Amino acid sequence: MCGRIAQYKGVAAYLATLDSDAPILSGYDDIPLARYNVAPTSRVQVIREVVNGIVVAAVKWGWQPFWAVGRMPPPINARVETVAGGKYFKSIWPNRALVSADGWYEWVHDPANPKRKQPWFIRLRGGESMFMAAIGQFSHDGGEAGQSDGFVILTADAKGGLLDIHDRRPIVLSPALAREWVAMDTTPERAQDIVLNHALPAEAFEWYPVDRAVGNVRNEGPQLILPLDRGPGF
Repeated sequence: MCGRIAQYKGVAAYLATLDSDAPILSGYDDIPLARYNVAPTSRVQVIREVVNGIVVAAVKWGWQPFWAVGRMPPPINARVETVAGGKYFKSIWPNRALVSADGWYEWVHDPANPKRKQPWFIRLRGGESMFMAAIGQFSHDGGEAGQSDGFVILTADAKGGLLDIHDRRPIVLSPALAREWVAMDTTPERAQDIVLNHALPAEAFEWYPVDRAVGNVRNEGPQLILPLDRGPGF
C-alpha cells in the first residue's frame, strides 16, 4: 500500500547512493530531512532527470487529472499492473521520478483485537537508502513544484514474507535500475519492464512492529522507527 514513509537522511546521502553521472542541478545539500512520519498530501523530496541533469524538489504526495478534481481525494499510489494503459494516469505515465526513502509503514490487524492495527516499519536489510518508482506532474523548469504538481508511488502485489504485512508493496529499485528508470533516454517499453519485472524481492527487506504513535501524523522523531521486538522479517 505504502501510505506513510520515512525520509530522514540528507538529500546528498540519497544522491550518493543513487550514484548518477548526471550533474545535480538543484536540491542538493546534506542537511538531514529528519522526517520519520511522512504522510500523504505533504510535500516530499522527489528525484527526477531533466535535459541537463538531475533535480530534487519537494512535490505533493498525491495527484489526480484535472477532470477528477473534486470527485474524490487524489490517489497516492498507482497499481503498476494497469498504470501504463489506464486512462486515469495516462498523461503522467511518461513523467518518471524516484522517491528516495529510508523505509515505509504498514498497518496490520491485531489478532487479539481486530479493531486495533499494529504499525510495522519496512526497510532494506542493510539500512541503505531505497528508491521507490513514482510518476507525476512536475514543473518543467526544474525548480520548486507548481500548484498542480504531484506524484504517486507505483505499487505491486506483495510477495514472500511481505504478504503477512500487506498485499501490496511499493516498487523499490536497485540504484542501477533507479538511474535507468529516471533516465530520459529510457524507452517507455523498458521503463514498463523495469517496474513490472525488476523490483527488489521481499528477501531484500526486513520488517518489525513499531510504536502506535506513528499513527498520528503530528508525531515525529527517530523513536518512531525503533522496533518493539524482533518480528518475523527482522
